[in-house]
Amino acid sequence: MKTKGVPGGFDVVFGFDMETDIGSFTPFYEGVKRGTPRLLSILKKHGAPSTFFWTGDAAERHGAMVRRVARDGHETGCHGLYHETLGDPIFPLPNLPPILPSEVEGRIREATERVARVSGTRPVSFRCPRLWGSTRVVNVLERLGYRADASLPLYYYNKQTKPYHPSRRDWTKAGNLKMLEIPNFCDLAMESRDPYGRDRDQWPLFRTRSAAFLGKTIDSFIATVRAKGERPVLCFYFHPWEFHAMPTGALDFGEVKVSPKAFITKHCGVYACRQFDELCASLKTRGARFITCKDLAHEYR
Repeated sequence: MKTKGVPGGFDVVFGFDMETDIGSFTPFYEGVKRGTPRLLSILKKHGAPSTFFWTGDAAERHGAMVRRVARDGHETGCHGLYHETLGDPIFPLPNLPPILPSEVEGRIREATERVARVSGTRPVSFRCPRLWGSTRVVNVLERLGYRADASLPLYYYNKQTKPYHPSRRDWTKAGNLKMLEIPNFCDLAMESRDPYGRDRDQWPLFRTRSAAFLGKTIDSFIATVRAKGERPVLCFYFHPWEFHAMPTGALDFGEVKVSPKAFITKHCGVYACRQFDELCASLKTRGARFITCKDLAHEYR
């Protein structure tokens, strides 16, 4: 396998998870409606083709936006049906149990068909909600003809610093599946104080801190990968709701109120847009090549 690009450079895969506001904790789509146009403007400014992972529900409710994103030259991917837990949960979430193993293929198949109907193109790149993938999921994706999966959270699994073809028996190990697994990068050199390693992750540092602060995580990851003699691939994950101001108080749903932790909604909107713009500019200056999941998978065939 040989990848293209400037020698000594690195690849950047921007992934946007097109879901309800604040993940699955609300039924609203203000981010998709108002945050997405802002994203498209910034991406166009920097010439950064990206992959937009749509839940089947989001795609059906916002077909015009799905097609607008595609017209701007971005890849249409899939993100499950309703942002349900498809793979192995990493940490507990009350009242959000994983779906049954027997349901996984049906859910992904239905989500794929809904996104395809709306977009006019069958998606070939996938990302599990919350990056909670599994061996079962990658085998299902392989059967359904997917070419790339961008689900693996490096902060938790601590291995596979470059894209790889996963094993049929263990999705965190290299094997002979045709589909490419693209890990989401983190600071592997940092000593974690979190039981799940979340403090080493990239998200959501660009807006809770700044693009410059995220740059430290980027530098650390690039150094780790280059020390192995490999070309770095930085796979990012963002959400459209981060680019539109989100409510910071409790959300009242009648029988229950949900109060997101401060970091979840901190600086969503104008600040996030400004920092994302700075991040794109910084990556370009440093020699990044922006590439979609589908195109990266093609190069790794």
